[in-house]
Amino acid sequence: MTTGTDPAGHVNLRAVADCALLVEFENRIAESINDQVLNLSRQLEANPVAGIGEAVPGYRALLIHYDPLTIDFDSLCASIRPLLNRAATVPRSGKRWLVPVFYGGEAAPDLPQLANRHSLSEEEVIDIHSSTLYRVYMVGFAPGWTFLGGLDPRLHTPRLDSPRAEVPAGCISIGGQQTLIGGQAMPSGWNLIGQTPERTFAPERENPFFLAAGDEVAIRPIGQAEFDELSGQVAAGSRVSRELSSQ
Repeated sequence: MTTGTDPAGHVNLRAVADCALLVEFENRIAESINDQVLNLSRQLEANPVAGIGEAVPGYRALLIHYDPLTIDFDSLCASIRPLLNRAATVPRSGKRWLVPVFYGGEAAPDLPQLANRHSLSEEEVIDIHSSTLYRVYMVGFAPGWTFLGGLDPRLHTPRLDSPRAEVPAGCISIGGQQTLIGGQAMPSGWNLIGQTPERTFAPERENPFFLAAGDEVAIRPIGQAEFDELSGQVAAGSRVSRELSSQ
């Protein structure tokens, strides 16, 4: 079993236990790096390799699960390396979504202090946050947790000193230079500034996950009354986000 870089010298192939390969690109957050991750994932879909199970994209790496009884690590690496040079040949297939978000009340306990930290009004924070077209870099950490890139630098904010024991599903929060949509109730140390009635993880659906890496998210601010109405529609099984276009 070996590790190493591809001929270009910027991709590392590393063993993870005895049944997974981690393909690591440059160690930074950038659309160009994430594009390489997603392109390689699409190449594997277009050029199946016997023994490969699931491929899970992250910000800067692709985790490839495989059956070691079907293909060994070195053979898998040999199959992956030629795809790295062809990774741009499969078109992107991400979607663009308009997601409703309520900024206020119990959904946004950290909005006042975040605004104060950046010498902005709460309305200015909402306007800045909701005016950005975000890119889904990855879905993970926990089911449905959707990490978005493209946050305006004016809103970059460190995580909380003390994490909360629980934040609600659909929470909209900021941590460092990223923002995210929470998939389910769980602990978090990110700054809560809003909530969407949309469910990014619904295990009863045929496809439990609403968003995928490579999608784009635009935000439509809504008020409390519409949030309550849309929450009822979601509870009845409806999707309340609208697809704007395919990329």
